[in-house]
Amino acid sequence: MTRLPAQAQIPSLGMAAILRRQFEMIDNQPLIGELIGRIDRDPTDATALYDISLIRLAAGFAEEALDLQRQAVAVQRDFRIVHGTGQGLRLLAFVTPGDFMANTPVDFLLVDSDVELWLHYVDADTADLADLPEHDVALVTVAESPTNAAVLARLHQLLASWQGPILNNRPEVIAGLTRDGVTAMLADEPSILAPKTVRVARAGLERVAAGQGDLPSLADGVDLPAIVRPIGTHAGGGMQRIGDRAELADYLAAQSGEAFFLAPFVDYRGADGLFTKQRIVLIDGKPFPSHMALSEHWMVHYLSAGMLENAEKRAVEARWMRDFDDDFARRHADAFAALHRKVGLDYFGIDSAESTDGRLIVFELDVAMVVHDMDSAEIYPYKKPAMRQLFDAFLAMLAKRVAGQPGTGAGVGAKLGERNARLLEAH
Repeated sequence: MTRLPAQAQIPSLGMAAILRRQFEMIDNQPLIGELIGRIDRDPTDATALYDISLIRLAAGFAEEALDLQRQAVAVQRDFRIVHGTGQGLRLLAFVTPGDFMANTPVDFLLVDSDVELWLHYVDADTADLADLPEHDVALVTVAESPTNAAVLARLHQLLASWQGPILNNRPEVIAGLTRDGVTAMLADEPSILAPKTVRVARAGLERVAAGQGDLPSLADGVDLPAIVRPIGTHAGGGMQRIGDRAELADYLAAQSGEAFFLAPFVDYRGADGLFTKQRIVLIDGKPFPSHMALSEHWMVHYLSAGMLENAEKRAVEARWMRDFDDDFARRHADAFAALHRKVGLDYFGIDSAESTDGRLIVFELDVAMVVHDMDSAEIYPYKKPAMRQLFDAFLAMLAKRVAGQPGTGAGVGAKLGERNARLLEAH
């Protein structure tokens, strides 16, 4: 570890603060003007360039934003985000260039803390980890994706002999969290339904669409109706329910990809006729609720499910979050224990539902699911307390890793800070 150049010490606004501004529809043009002014005065101010890239990414200009990000990371590899006083734990997060799904959005998990967060950028060509910011605990945040596969393989090599507290130090496991990898991992767990997912080539699907063979012969265990999506997509990008060959032909005509994931369609509607999907985060093996969405459509996304407009749906979510430990988590205790055992990561999230036979359906498992507390406290009064519990559990996990290291000595209590010490006792 070395003393970083002065430019790297300049705090970044960070993803959480910038996305909150976007969420609240704050005009960012004056802020961009200030950041450009900083660059005019000091062309080496990579942090200003980095923050502009985050603002543009939040606004939906991905290509421009990622180009600005690459320029910033070419100047410096480390970016500092200060929460609260910044006098609490120093967390080092290994990240890689990309959009908001490329890495665990750890910045959100530190809201209202005093953590000093350092982002250290790595890629497939990173030679070593010799020049790192001073830190108390580290976290691998690079998420699974085709783009990140080589990065995770390199991290696996670089971190093999890591000394010191570190979380999610299993890059090879993260790399295996592909959609087909997850379903294979969970296939033999009786408490979980992970719809079998098969990777297929475009040419095979084109033959089925043309009537030359059927889907089960191409993807064993998958028949129509089926869910198809391009490989490497998230948030429903390119995902569609296919009911017959004609729909498959139309789908392929609209998609340019050469490989796709296929899975059987699971009808998980409840007695109320709604599809209900839950986002849950496991922290040190314990599940915490992030959100629940109820929708008339099988593809459930919180922002399009009508939660904002429908008080009855919000009431169902409020009860689910309030009673989570004594109801949902207890009903699916075997499933959560199996997830913790099989995945073996300190922190990850799932998008899930409940099957008609009472199992936990796992649609997706990832370390990069967005977990936040940005929703209106007036409209969603039940959310901030639940998210506070989740954030506190994450902080407690950090504190526990630091406190559990040999040789930390009596001074660790002061370093954790009074609030983190209380969290450690509570967890």
